[in-house]
Amino acid sequence: MYKILDENIKELKTLKKYPQVYYKGNSTLLKRLKVSIVGSRNPTPYTRECTYNLARALSARGVCVVSGGAMGVDAVAHDGAGVENTICVLGSGIDVYYPAINKNLIASIANHGLLLSQFEPDFKATQWSFIQRNEIVVALGNILIVTQADIDSGSMRSVEFALSMGKKIYVLPHTINESRGTNTLLAKGEAMIIHDINEFVSQFGKEFKDERFKDDDFFIFCQQNPTLDDAVFRFKDRVYEAELLGQISITNGKINLI
Repeated sequence: MYKILDENIKELKTLKKYPQVYYKGNSTLLKRLKVSIVGSRNPTPYTRECTYNLARALSARGVCVVSGGAMGVDAVAHDGAGVENTICVLGSGIDVYYPAINKNLIASIANHGLLLSQFEPDFKATQWSFIQRNEIVVALGNILIVTQADIDSGSMRSVEFALSMGKKIYVLPHTINESRGTNTLLAKGEAMIIHDINEFVSQFGKEFKDERFKDDDFFIFCQQNPTLDDAVFRFKDRVYEAELLGQISITNGKINLI
């Protein structure tokens, strides 16, 4: 059963018109650090592997992966992150799981992750609704990763949104005749390249040693190396308990995961 989100999503306040948002699932994922991943509906095996590994590595650090539920890169990104740590933004209504090939994946995200839509629950997707969907996917993420895209693709429309919002854009290295859209971004200096997945994701903290940490807002917060004062304000004695257990260290007033 869907609900209407009654709290404002801070990342969407920059849009020209704040949308009414329907949702199913775990709305607390909206409070996590988020990365948007988009790309081709017909990715190469190389792109599929890299997209999956990126999403998995981000999720292992408590980062929530946002995408649009489409065939190809979107579905791989959701799958790599794990349905419990991903946000799927639909171009259809919240009760219309489209495309049909991803119906089971979308249903799993609704049950374990978070499904969002700005359209009426029974709305059937159109070309313009996918564009509006893309804008929200981009807006929700701290950064945008485009793992493969042709020049005139929907993913490049997402890039336009990211550029207008001042978001950093990252792409994968591709050969000359593959992914001409992302290669063009590199040539123009509008995107940065991901040479090494482990090095790239290290900016989001360490991989959690304990799987339970991935669902714990305290440890996800600590990934951002907060100040001790900020952590105590939010989590009180939990901070000192974690220090005694050897889960975090406090150095020069900053918190680090061990």
